[in-house]
Amino acid sequence: MNMSRVKPVGGAAAAPAERKISKAGKKKAKAPSLVDFIEGRDFTGAVTLLEFEKSMNKRSAESDLWLAYSYFHLTEYRKALDIYLRLSQADAELGQRLLSNVAACQFFLGNYTEAQDTALSAPDTALKHRILFHVAGKKNEDETRERHQQLADIVEDQFVPCSRQLSLAAIHYLRGHHQEAIDVYKRLLMQKGRDFLAIHVYVALCYYKLDYYDVSGQVLNSYLQVHRDSAIATNLKACGYYRLCHGKAAEAEIKALQETSSPSFKFAKDLLEHNLVVFRGGQGALQVLPPLVGTIPEARLNLVIYYLKQEDFQSAYDLIKDSEPSTPSLTVGTRRTTRLLEYVLKGVAHAALGQDLGSRDILRVAQQYFQLVGGSASECDTIPGRQCMASCYFLMKQFSDVLVYLTSVKTYFYNDDSFNFNFGQAKASVGQFKEAEEYFLSVQSEKIKADHIYVTWLARCYIMNQKPSFAWDLYMKMETSSESFSLLLHIANDCYKTGQFYYSAKAFDVLEKIDNSPEHWEGKRGACIGVFQMIIANRETRDTLKEIIRMLRQTVNPQVDYIIRIMARWAKANVVPIDDLE
Repeated sequence: MNMSRVKPVGGAAAAPAERKISKAGKKKAKAPSLVDFIEGRDFTGAVTLLEFEKSMNKRSAESDLWLAYSYFHLTEYRKALDIYLRLSQADAELGQRLLSNVAACQFFLGNYTEAQDTALSAPDTALKHRILFHVAGKKNEDETRERHQQLADIVEDQFVPCSRQLSLAAIHYLRGHHQEAIDVYKRLLMQKGRDFLAIHVYVALCYYKLDYYDVSGQVLNSYLQVHRDSAIATNLKACGYYRLCHGKAAEAEIKALQETSSPSFKFAKDLLEHNLVVFRGGQGALQVLPPLVGTIPEARLNLVIYYLKQEDFQSAYDLIKDSEPSTPSLTVGTRRTTRLLEYVLKGVAHAALGQDLGSRDILRVAQQYFQLVGGSASECDTIPGRQCMASCYFLMKQFSDVLVYLTSVKTYFYNDDSFNFNFGQAKASVGQFKEAEEYFLSVQSEKIKADHIYVTWLARCYIMNQKPSFAWDLYMKMETSSESFSLLLHIANDCYKTGQFYYSAKAFDVLEKIDNSPEHWEGKRGACIGVFQMIIANRETRDTLKEIIRMLRQTVNPQVDYIIRIMARWAKANVVPIDDLE
């Protein structure tokens, strides 16, 4: 039994004991009968028929058992459980036989302690021991081994052949040991390939989790050739297209499934709607994802991602700050599991909000999450692990270490704008301005290029690479704002420090007009004198002197006349025309 809360399989709750529907009735019936619905796995149809019969006072214990069975396979575990409990209260003997079914419902509802207690009271069946095995899998390794040995001593379930191997493979899968699960499934396929066609879906899912999306698709095709309307298989195929191609190809697969109105469509409706949001780049996230938080594990994470992309950092932080990853640590053998994404998103959400609020405490927590992932034995040599370590060192402002990690993965992010932006910042922070400028200019995203931090860093690179006119052009393209004022300060000071006095004087001149403070006058005075010195040394064109004098005359300060007289005397002696300024 695959005790996954995402996709239960047939046999998880046993069919009504030894009560088979006559196939003769199927041939005589003009409308679809219950056996047609059950054999076709159209549990929605089965529920509809049984509920109708109940409304017509055709209710019996047998029909209620089939109704609970159908609800279970539609993942309506609460409804199935209510029926089993009601039947148990009405018939104590039947209730004893239904204890394993009750435990199965409790397990899928996440009530593992209740499921264990109920199963321990149940008759000694294979289903009972499968439930106990899977409950143990949620707790600790030692108990799982003990339960697996007990399971091996039980006669195989006649309704679910090879249930022991299927349960073992399911535990491997849920623990992230996907290769071990594949090995078990392959042995089963060699033994009973034709009878166990659905195992191809499990194998495909394992390969998908290992990032072998093309192999996953190839394995999946053998199942889809027979069951073209399978919601789970089609969804997995769509996810593979999303990874290998793009969201539109994945969306097309889901739309084709929806148009066929598969009997199993209702069963996977929430899953498909969730994935369509992802395929569409977050479109409809606020309408679809919030109700699914707590039902589909990835819904919370994708909603956090949506908030982060919308720069709603507070909402992202609030949604994930109290959530605990599915296991307390990252263990060897896992790759890109849900818990890894949880840790990474926790780090990103804390980092984004911490930078937005300027909170060192929140940034320190972000740093810890990044270090936890990047320093773990399972992730230290993976791309996400190295990105996390780079992020950790970035927050610590240890940019030499940042470059070590980003350089090791840069070939995988050649055209990634966010990566190039961060790489450029790290390069500039260690003084590699020429390379930093190249990375900044490779960014194509208009959103990033309009970001004040991007503009400021690019301007600094231009100045450090002796291209101050390019930095000035960046300022001229900006609207008057606090950000343009900040950029002017950077240009004025950086140009002054690097001896590019002309553009420093221009920047200080504008700053003085905006804020007539002594500091701006002193900077302007020093820059103008610096330009004059460069003219004398023939490192600046003499025509510039006229503009410098014009700038000085716009300042009301007793020092201005003295400086201009010195400049005019030199201009007269060197035949530099400034007559119109005298």
